Amino acid sequence: MKKNFCSLSHLQLAFGFTFVVSGVAIGQMRTITGTVSENNQPVKGVSVFQEGSEEVAVTNAAGVYRVQVSGENPVIIYRHPDYPERKITLGSRITVNISLGKEKEIEEVVLNAGYYKVKNKERTGSIAKISAKDIENQPVTNVLASAQGRMSGVSITQNSGTPGGGFDIQIRGKNSIRREGNEPLYIIDGVPQASETPSLYSNRILPWSSINPLNSINPNDIESFEILKDADATAIYGSRGANGVIIVTTKRGKKGRSELKLNTSYSLSRITRPMELMNTEQYISMRKQGFQNDNVPYPATMYDINGTWDQSRYTDWQKELIGGTADAYAVQLSLSGGSEITSYNISYGHNEQSTVLPADFRYRTDNVNANFSYFTPDRRLEFNFVNMFSFQKNNVQNDDLTLKSITLSPNAPALYNTSGNINWENGTFTNPVASFLSEYINKTAFFDNGLNVSYKLFPFLSVKMNAGISYQNFEERSLKPHTINNPALGQTSLNSTSSKNNQVNFSYILEPQVVGTYQFGNHQFEALVGTTLQKTQSDQGAITGRGFESNALIDNIGAASVKTISDQVRSEYNYTAVFARFNYQLKKRYILNLTGRRDGSSRFGPNNRFGNFGALGGAWLFSEENFLRDSKWLTLGKIRGSIGTTGNDKIGDYQYLNTYIISSNIYNGQTGLNPARLYNPNFSWEKTVKKEVAMELGFWKGRFNFSGAYYENTSSNQLVGIPLPATTGFSSIQSNLPAKIRNTGWEFDTSIQVLKNGKFRYDTSFNLSIPRNTLVEFPNLEGSTYSNQYVIGYPTTIARVYQYEGIDPATGLYKFKDFNGDGKINSPDDNKAVEKLGVRMFGGWSSQFRFGQWSASFLWQFVKQRNWNYNRQMLMPGTLSNQPVEVLDAWSPSNPEGTYMQYSAGYNPQKLSLHGFFQNSTAAVSDASYIRLKNVQVNYRIPVDRMGIKEAMVYFQGQNLLTITDYFGMDPEFYLVGYLPPLKTYSLGFQVTF
Repeated sequence: MKKNFCSLSHLQLAFGFTFVVSGVAIGQMRTITGTVSENNQPVKGVSVFQEGSEEVAVTNAAGVYRVQVSGENPVIIYRHPDYPERKITLGSRITVNISLGKEKEIEEVVLNAGYYKVKNKERTGSIAKISAKDIENQPVTNVLASAQGRMSGVSITQNSGTPGGGFDIQIRGKNSIRREGNEPLYIIDGVPQASETPSLYSNRILPWSSINPLNSINPNDIESFEILKDADATAIYGSRGANGVIIVTTKRGKKGRSELKLNTSYSLSRITRPMELMNTEQYISMRKQGFQNDNVPYPATMYDINGTWDQSRYTDWQKELIGGTADAYAVQLSLSGGSEITSYNISYGHNEQSTVLPADFRYRTDNVNANFSYFTPDRRLEFNFVNMFSFQKNNVQNDDLTLKSITLSPNAPALYNTSGNINWENGTFTNPVASFLSEYINKTAFFDNGLNVSYKLFPFLSVKMNAGISYQNFEERSLKPHTINNPALGQTSLNSTSSKNNQVNFSYILEPQVVGTYQFGNHQFEALVGTTLQKTQSDQGAITGRGFESNALIDNIGAASVKTISDQVRSEYNYTAVFARFNYQLKKRYILNLTGRRDGSSRFGPNNRFGNFGALGGAWLFSEENFLRDSKWLTLGKIRGSIGTTGNDKIGDYQYLNTYIISSNIYNGQTGLNPARLYNPNFSWEKTVKKEVAMELGFWKGRFNFSGAYYENTSSNQLVGIPLPATTGFSSIQSNLPAKIRNTGWEFDTSIQVLKNGKFRYDTSFNLSIPRNTLVEFPNLEGSTYSNQYVIGYPTTIARVYQYEGIDPATGLYKFKDFNGDGKINSPDDNKAVEKLGVRMFGGWSSQFRFGQWSASFLWQFVKQRNWNYNRQMLMPGTLSNQPVEVLDAWSPSNPEGTYMQYSAGYNPQKLSLHGFFQNSTAAVSDASYIRLKNVQVNYRIPVDRMGIKEAMVYFQGQNLLTITDYFGMDPEFYLVGYLPPLKTYSLGFQVTF
């Protein structure tokens, strides 16, 4: 018989041993109670725990806590964000009452400079930062919307109010002639990302057909958002840092007990500034005057005025088509925590957002973020692992209805008939909601994985490895059934089209590094040497099908009778570099920072594949000098400056090679190739020389801080297409244009802790930027095809237009300056007036309030600029198009001061020509400055002392609540014709932490 190991005697022995051990342990456990106060007032929310233990107690509203400790002589730690940390050696006590005393001194801010971290006090470069408290809980899906107006030198414009759109971001101006050449470098948790996702089919609904890479990140997952601006900060990124670097760091877990946080919100959005349009009576009067002035009878197709449509009917088409309320809801669940050697943060977020259109279109995002960190007890090994998954689906119509909502006749028929079907009014009405039968759909699956490992070989030497993998699968579809067109055209499903485009990007990056630090006496050295190996592979292909037996098959392009397959393209981008940084400090007051990088890019020919970039930065902390060190009023005094060179290779792949495209013609049964581009082995880098000088001041222990900076960036060797004669068979050749663009500017930042003691606290900050952009050099500009786009000594954002000189009182027609004196107005001889478009000044003012359980904040954004106004897109007043009420001020003998010339129904060639000049004249450019209440937030922290709830909060958020402007148009933030402007949003949310 087999002997039973678990005999009764063994069980008795095990039980007895467990009882003894447990008794000893229980004998060492104690419950400690007490109160925490300041100036005899209880302090709520103080974390109390034994050093080395994960059990944390929190003081209630009366300042009372209760915590268990073990051991003979434990140490208790008291921690609160507003006070210095306290440590108490317990001894034999079981009751401990403490006073936190003085308020916590200002924290030393640490900035992420990409390859290294630096204390804000010791940085020599220009780095702007906003933290999680500025970003979280705002009713936006992209962090860039939260960052508008918060950072000097960083101009951010939202391109559209349609969900899932892009942003235009300029860091200290435009350095390149090309739009794509001005995109910054995006880095998410150490992994570089593509600047924008190009789209084939979204140009009529998303401006520039671009989708911003930060759409893939839930703003509530972001811990910090830093922007590197000057040469000292960006040169270590070499050719990728010419337009600045955006570094996004997601949230990590923190030491302490585990926290489970639920955050949910619901938002409502509407357009901010609908235009005031003519009513039916005013519109009909304008139309009749137009025909009368043209001396033309009403044609049979002018249904709005010839009696076909009801001339007493009125519809506010802005309210009907884009005046709806878009709703959105968001929910996020996160779990975080950590110990002395590990930390973790795992979160899941879901967001859905509809549109202001009267149709069920939605933008959906799902985000999963997981961060893990591990430290060995001796802190020699540090391991950080980041995983991010994002899934986006955007479903909208193919055409933006914003312009249609302004121009549609106010007496146009109803959208739907009595049966609820689309109303075509017997073929006389092109119904705008028919576009809702078409769809533009894009789906994005994004995966980003980052790994950072550091091992300390010696106290003064460490080795590091940054590595990352990024994968993106972008698919878009455009469905256009024949039913979107007027039935009077006689179309069938054989006229329906379906298009599909798919793009897959995969990239990886490896960056081994060696970091050394050494200090002796008053000297401190830090050195960094590393190398980069990055590879990106893109696969793209598109197909369009036309002609279906039924629209029920339109999703299946295989069912189309005619299929057109575009080029199936695979491209590769290889990038390699070696970089170094050397930092020297003397007496912690004189700082020198030297960075350098040698880059190699596969986008350039063999003669210029490599480029050298570097920068020198320095700082003098004069507040550390002996005569100021003990000053009670000066906390920080620093003068810093930098100079260096960065590069730019944002030109696309294979631009220097002889390339070919598939011919659409078939010869002898064979598909041929057509030459598409000429070879240029000398194609090389754009280069930008950056200079900056700045002063930073802090007074009275950080209660008042001020910084001012002046910068100058000069970009040369522009990457453009040089036009060629038509006889060459090519329109242009990719080359480097010997033109120089200079960006200069002033930046100012101020922050003040107005009230910091007592129950009521008030902080405020202000930033101001004054940028200037100038085309300095352009050899043979007047003889080039760019002569009508640029003028030396002016910004690159100019517009060459006709000089509008009012209305001729003798004829009632527009007048324009005849620059060449030939007695007629034409282009290019007379569009010589130069309008400076773009931003001249911008900034923001924010304030934060706190009183007891209540807290609030607001942000005002302001921009001074000139831009195109509504005259740029206005159709001829008097034609089949509604107009703003401003057009009622038309010239007539009885109104000689009228703004617009006499109405025309479009049958007067002279007026048509003059109106075209008017749309491209100084009359179409005006001041587009504005002040906007960008964000308001009110929070209430609910007192919770039971049920295991650590914190509960209700919050209200508002975005784009008020806009103060004299701009003639829908929205001054952007002017692109026919796109929905950014929306006004109200949001209510709830957050609870267990």
